[in-house]
Amino acid sequence: METKVFEKDEVAQAAALIKAGEVVAFPTETVYGLGADATDPKAAEKVFQAKHRPADNPLIVTVAGPEMVAQFATITPAAQKLMDEFWPGPLTIILNILPGKLSMVVTGGLQTAAFRMPANPLTRQMITLAGRPIVGPSANISGKPSGTRPEHVLHDFDGAIAGILDDGPTTVGVESTVIDMTVTPPAILRPGKITPELLAPVIGEVQSDHHKVGAQETPKAPGMKYKHYAPSAQVVIVDHPADFPAALKWAQRQGQPFGVLATDDLLTDVPSAVPTYSLGRDVTSATHNLFAGLRWFDLHPTVTVILAEAFGQEGLGTAYMNRLNKSAGNDHFDPDQPA
Repeated sequence: METKVFEKDEVAQAAALIKAGEVVAFPTETVYGLGADATDPKAAEKVFQAKHRPADNPLIVTVAGPEMVAQFATITPAAQKLMDEFWPGPLTIILNILPGKLSMVVTGGLQTAAFRMPANPLTRQMITLAGRPIVGPSANISGKPSGTRPEHVLHDFDGAIAGILDDGPTTVGVESTVIDMTVTPPAILRPGKITPELLAPVIGEVQSDHHKVGAQETPKAPGMKYKHYAPSAQVVIVDHPADFPAALKWAQRQGQPFGVLATDDLLTDVPSAVPTYSLGRDVTSATHNLFAGLRWFDLHPTVTVILAEAFGQEGLGTAYMNRLNKSAGNDHFDPDQPA
């Protein structure tokens, strides 16, 4: 099929495709999503097919407002506090669904579902015009870096989906925080911009170490079970800036083309012949640029190894390292390895 790119004044056309059961990629403040009518199992199945996504990986339900959530799930008082404080915004909330209100195709067979109200007004307008929530997994082939620009989405899905609602680059750069409100205390299943330090004053104690599930378990949220965010080259994480000189020498000794994904200060010492992608100046810019950088190296297929800069596991660094560790398969450079 032809993949139509819709401009800001063409939201109604995108909404019409959603109503017709088609798949339309849409912008959020975090990453682009892959949208389809969440009340239509056949439409949701098209998203799984386009992404090559495992059937037990549930789809986030993207809404225009809390009143839409109430049609499908039980909103607890604590969940309502989170909606009041953080919506619209990069927080996804897992709730118990009302019997028979959502297809098991959408929930991955679970009696819970994850709901999100994005800050992007174009997407909320599209949902409102469509008159129904949409599924909203990240717009990328499963296992690959998420799309943060419309051209990323077109690269992965040109000819495979009906349309893309174009609102330029996203601002956050990694997916929303996912919090499970069906357990006590609530648990963060995927870290993001909304940190435990921001959540705790609103709802009290929050568990923050529930990012993985076992091989036989069905994940409640995306990104918990399967390899994610991986470019074609092997990512090797360099944990400390002081280790970069040794990491560069190690990579040179391998005799294969390599690249470097790091902040500007570290890139000044990288040989000019080495392909590099700047993460900017700090953890905020690095988080924003991470997926774009990983995708950039896929455009340089001769690169077989990417040395990537790490950040501390606090604040936004938790979300950054969560994605970077998954992209690398937890492969870290060992400065003490034999020469």
